[in-house]
Amino acid sequence: MIPYLVNMTAHLFIYEKINTTLARAKKLKSYAEKLITIGKTDSVNSRRIATSKIRDKQAVKKLFEVISKRYADRNGGCIQIFKLGFRQGDSAPLAIVRLIQ
Repeated sequence: MIPYLVNMTAHLFIYEKINTTLARAKKLKSYAEKLITIGKTDSVNSRRIATSKIRDKQAVKKLFEVISKRYADRNGGCIQIFKLGFRQGDSAPLAIVRLIQ
């Protein structure tokens, strides 16, 4: 579990859109989609697994009450990545990561 993925996933679930670098966006997409799949089965065990991976009660609550119900009939592909261009200082490629509406 990479520490920045935990915080970025929590912010993605709360705000439903974040800006980051392209490399981190690709890792975040994989990590967050696995958690959305866990959130589709609302049980005590799945809530504990999600809490151990996210560590933010507000994000876990929104995952199980809003996000998992929105994507209940989808088998994946709940997150989009849009390329933005390059960052001014070090020319790192930037991207927007957002949940599909």
